[in-house]
Amino acid sequence: MKKIYSTVIYFLISTILVLGGNENYPVGAKYAAMGNTGVMTPSLWSTSHNQAGLAFLKVSEVGLHYNNKFLMRELGLSSLAFAYPTKKTGTFGLNYNYFGYAKYNENKIGLSYAKMFGSSFAAGVQIDYFQTHIDEGYGNKGVPVAEIGILAQPTKGLYIGAHLFNISRAKLDDYSNEKIPTIFKIGLGYAFSEKALVCIETEKDMDYKPIFKGGIEYQLLVNLYLRTGIITNPVQNTFGIGYKMNKFKADIAFATHPVLGLSSHITLTYALSSK
Repeated sequence: MKKIYSTVIYFLISTILVLGGNENYPVGAKYAAMGNTGVMTPSLWSTSHNQAGLAFLKVSEVGLHYNNKFLMRELGLSSLAFAYPTKKTGTFGLNYNYFGYAKYNENKIGLSYAKMFGSSFAAGVQIDYFQTHIDEGYGNKGVPVAEIGILAQPTKGLYIGAHLFNISRAKLDDYSNEKIPTIFKIGLGYAFSEKALVCIETEKDMDYKPIFKGGIEYQLLVNLYLRTGIITNPVQNTFGIGYKMNKFKADIAFATHPVLGLSSHITLTYALSSK
């Protein structure tokens, strides 16, 4: 039974990598609830979507995120992020992701930097180190990867962002030609009022068909947010809520896959200090 169970887990992990098209997993329950549309709206979790968004932060923040893919512990994604804005230099960020379980896991650590150019345009860069561990004697394999992004707010309420992951098309292994995907994302978000935000995004892995995503956020009460979204290829529906209280933010999201079922996300973020 254990051997059969391990085989199923390996199959699901392989399926996820093919469907998702990357090991650069999207992080943050707010974005997950809005169809993973995160390239255009700044937050602490821009460390995983578009590092340029970090430049818009006014305070230092730290956050924890957990994604339980298809409600299976072995397919869990745990993440930690930290951002430190400075008055003149820019914003520095650090993030760490762990996906999988003891027999198969992926680790990503990234160091990012973002800076404003004027009052409405920012650029960011991040250097990552990916490491994959496979049990049964295969061991570990690691590779450095770079990613860059830009984000602009040309008018009040309008955000436009673009991001490129794996600029150099780095490979995890030359012998088997196992590539780290190269992914380009572009999107825009518009706040129709202080309560309503709509986002759309396109994601293109160089080796797969494009993915189209859309999301909506509505501020129901002073500190309570409702969110929903959709992802194509394959079609997935997403939804969730967010709550903000002083320096503390909590977000919960769910995504439904047509074959593999439900995934859950939870994120906790805390503002540490002022700029």
